[in-house]
Amino acid sequence: MLDAARFRFLQSLTLFVLIGFSLNSGAESLRTAPDAFPQSRLQLTKPIESSGHLVLFSPIREVRNEIRSKVLARLPVSGEGQLFELDRDASRHEARDHYLKRLQARGAQLLFECSGINCGRSNVWANQVFEQPKLLGRDTEQDYFVVAGLDEQGQQWLTLVYTVTRGNLREYVWVEHLNVAQEAVVPGFEAGNGRVQGPLVVPWQGGITYRFDFTASDRRKLLAWSEKDSSDVVLVAFSELSDDETFEAAIERSDSAAQSFADLLSKIGVSRSQIRILPVGPAVQQAGPSRQGNRLEVVVIKRP
Repeated sequence: MLDAARFRFLQSLTLFVLIGFSLNSGAESLRTAPDAFPQSRLQLTKPIESSGHLVLFSPIREVRNEIRSKVLARLPVSGEGQLFELDRDASRHEARDHYLKRLQARGAQLLFECSGINCGRSNVWANQVFEQPKLLGRDTEQDYFVVAGLDEQGQQWLTLVYTVTRGNLREYVWVEHLNVAQEAVVPGFEAGNGRVQGPLVVPWQGGITYRFDFTASDRRKLLAWSEKDSSDVVLVAFSELSDDETFEAAIERSDSAAQSFADLLSKIGVSRSQIRILPVGPAVQQAGPSRQGNRLEVVVIKRP
């Protein structure tokens, strides 16, 4: 038989996994373009504003000077494209992995990727898709991927990364980071309905009484997200495990902090009936400096 504290923990952990273990971190938002690969030099930046920007989600081919692809979309977007040249001692494979890992760490979803001749002709990618002649290279030495995600405001973002080796062995990376209009449908992006928002990370201190680092900006954001009763406000409660503390005691501390924060939220306008508390204590480890220690991660989920 499980004791009550352990049962509550297992129940909370299960629900936490169901709502999305790897939601976008407030520390690194998808609103911000991924950091450039360190061993590269920026060659140019191109603003992108379009009501029908071409994005490919499958290999490309050219038929009578027309672009053909099984899955493509012309989307209303705003953002920018950047062209980077890699240092001679760097690898475009390293650059590709750099961007993909960082985007996935923010919760971005990989929609399509290809490599080599499976992508199609480099000439078409360079001159007709991206309109960047420097990207013309070997068909066997190219890679492409596209990811999508939602930021903390529920806005859709796409990031496209194309790498290529030219005939002179110089290597280039093209990165497009695009905000997609809310009403647009991104092929294959299942999370595009914007039902899950957050998390907001709220550090806490205390024991009998609690102090919360709950900024005015986060407060306004949470009130906007939860202004209708047709949403759940989920408080995922974390606690550090002290040297002389049992696991169950750490769970209880995280639960007590969440209960106190729930009382605070009810005073500023969030209905107590909307709030759900999931105490996970020290059992779930997250990446990123802002997702450590005693904290609450607040997620708002719109009901169907």
